[in-house]
Amino acid sequence: MDISTPTHTRTVTDGLLPLLWLASPALPVGGFSYSEGLEAAVEAGLCTTGEAAGDWLSQQLQLSLARADLVVLKRAIAAWREDDLHAVRSANDWMLQTRESSEFRQQTEQMGRSMVEWLRSVREPAAQRASFHLTYPVAWALAAASFDVDLRGALCAYAFGWAENMAQAAVRVVPLGQSAGQRVLSRLAAEIPAAVAAALACESPQAFSPMLAILSSRHEHQYSRLFRS
Repeated sequence: MDISTPTHTRTVTDGLLPLLWLASPALPVGGFSYSEGLEAAVEAGLCTTGEAAGDWLSQQLQLSLARADLVVLKRAIAAWREDDLHAVRSANDWMLQTRESSEFRQQTEQMGRSMVEWLRSVREPAAQRASFHLTYPVAWALAAASFDVDLRGALCAYAFGWAENMAQAAVRVVPLGQSAGQRVLSRLAAEIPAAVAAALACESPQAFSPMLAILSSRHEHQYSRLFRS
């Protein structure tokens, strides 16, 4: 029997593995410390059950993440691959300008810094390309571009990482049992492909989620809270 010797051994920099790495909740970027307005929604009585939390996060996925973060991520990955720093800065500026509350702005700035620090520890040449402070989606895009991953897969991984963090936030703040939290995550995971398809079809990012902005502003002065947003 003739067995051909492979000419290439797949490593952590190939295909699926870097996407799993980038989506991992173990990535040291601090995402677990933010609820992105969910805690304020619970305080306001809008999310007091697993079903209500699922509804809230589903709307956030479709109306905010798919229209804003994922579109910015798509554009930033392309810009990093083309070494178009003007387009990178434009995407970064848009993210900063559309964070409606100080909490949201601090979140994207802090997670962006942490993402670049992580990248510096594992892929120093890529991290050196960050010549100015990056927001989280743009820093995440830099990492994705450095691994040369599939664009659709990258957007799915980013969305799933967000969904996993938010489902765990719901477990802690609603509160929910772990099984109920997994049902929320299952629902979001089922909706991610459509959200990614919408982002890929969208030419320009859009930011219009007034209730989320109001709740985030209220959260900044909330008396008792577990999360930073």
